[in-house]
Amino acid sequence: MMRYRLFGRTGLRVSELVLGTMALREEAETRRVLEVFAEAGGNFIDTASAYGMSEEVLGATIEGRDRFVLGSKYTLTRDAADPNAGGNHRKNLVASLEQSLRRLRTDYLDVYWVHVWDRRTPIQETLRALDDMVRAGKVLHIGISDAPAWVVAQANTLADLRGWTEFAGLQVPYNLLQRDIERELLPMAEAFGLSVTAWAPLAQGKLTGVAGNRSNPAELTGHERATADAVTRVAAELGVLPAHVAIAWTRHHSRAVLPIIGVSNAAQLETNLAATALTLPADAVATLEAASAFTLGFPGDFIAACDTSAHAYGEAVDRTDTR
Repeated sequence: MMRYRLFGRTGLRVSELVLGTMALREEAETRRVLEVFAEAGGNFIDTASAYGMSEEVLGATIEGRDRFVLGSKYTLTRDAADPNAGGNHRKNLVASLEQSLRRLRTDYLDVYWVHVWDRRTPIQETLRALDDMVRAGKVLHIGISDAPAWVVAQANTLADLRGWTEFAGLQVPYNLLQRDIERELLPMAEAFGLSVTAWAPLAQGKLTGVAGNRSNPAELTGHERATADAVTRVAAELGVLPAHVAIAWTRHHSRAVLPIIGVSNAAQLETNLAATALTLPADAVATLEAASAFTLGFPGDFIAACDTSAHAYGEAVDRTDTR
């Protein structure tokens, strides 16, 4: 059975894996997926207004609504011909939320996510409008997806100052082939106590060890192939599937990370749920990260070098503990 984490700095209990529903289209199969997820202790479901049928199918099949933590997202346009049908401003927020509530056949969302940072809308407007939805009872908690670290930090500092609802979650891509969040976003999330729901933990199938479609070895770059080979090698040594290794690795660096497991059928979900039982040994992590060849870059590498430098902090630097 899955364990649970607290969502951000709230008391909301969410499962350690998140069910991604973007590919769900057929009601009977969606019902089976939800049954498998619930039987494993899963309760955190992710969808979005831009996923189209996903919300409608969930609304038609989900049973025991209050037992699940249901999250949806808004930003992306509902009507390309309407300039106000997309973006993070108040008008689109209200219209998108009402649309999602109708599709999902519910009167509230547990988590409402900003889908992507909108440069054209002041973050103050977005926060204040989201806070209104929380006060109205239509949304319980809020999160933000695909935004720079400084935007999220600015937003939560502003919300704290003004007594508005703060972002409790951050949604970003994270896998062995895309480790960018380790530079700024993941440290920021940990500092602000945000939960991090990580999409594409399998890198669109490239880390599953299965040829075909988007994971065709012939279509991988040299770096991708080396990393995928390392995942397959570690999986063979541990006697598990490559997908389990890839998912387990996303959980290794930070307890804030909650991988989103996107599936199109119950069999895929049943296979990937076993990743929760896997804890990677140190030598396996070293093998995987040597293959992924990731560096923090500036300022991370520079600060790390200074951190142990007597030239920067004096002769007692190696005898001074960090917090």
